[in-house]
Amino acid sequence: MTSETGDETSVRADVWLWRARFFRTRTLSTAYVRKSGLRLSQGGLTRRTDKPGASLAVGDIVTFGKGADILSVEVLGLGTRRGPAEEARTLYRPLEPKP
Repeated sequence: MTSETGDETSVRADVWLWRARFFRTRTLSTAYVRKSGLRLSQGGLTRRTDKPGASLAVGDIVTFGKGADILSVEVLGLGTRRGPAEEARTLYRPLEPKP
């Protein structure tokens, strides 16, 4: 989705995971979301989704499994492309697991 200025206000979950370099290809990202799903926290509400087209916005919390780890990250930016790793790291902030 875009605003009147052309800036994105939300992005598909699979696209964001790919842009943030959690997956090597968008196809892998899409397949992961369909098979394993994500937990999204938006505006204080948490839901599980297996839809790659689920919308993410700045401030959302995304939780998903990666290998043997469970990652929770806060979305800080949506990105406009899949850039270098340094650029991708500016799109999210890792959250510490709650004890």
